[in-house]
Amino acid sequence: MPYPWRWFDSLGRDSYTLGMASEMKSTVSEKGQVTIPKPIRERLGIQPGAVLEFAADEGGQVVARKVMARDPVDDVYGILELGEGTDEFITGVRGEADGI
Repeated sequence: MPYPWRWFDSLGRDSYTLGMASEMKSTVSEKGQVTIPKPIRERLGIQPGAVLEFAADEGGQVVARKVMARDPVDDVYGILELGEGTDEFITGVRGEADGI
């Protein structure tokens, strides 16, 4: 698969190719800055302060991807309060080991 960063929207459309179909242009400033067109920012959920990662291929294409600030698993780690240690909880759920 040439573009592993592709994803599909709720209708099963390839969002990478779909976005490329409607070309939008932006001019590079003297400082090397580019404005991402608003429809693209809205569709991808790019907010002010978002970090993007850039890559270029040999065909001259530049691809930007949003960098996840945190792993989503980190956001939910430790939210369960079991009231006991993990070993005690597992023993309570599974029962005592049968000696295997």
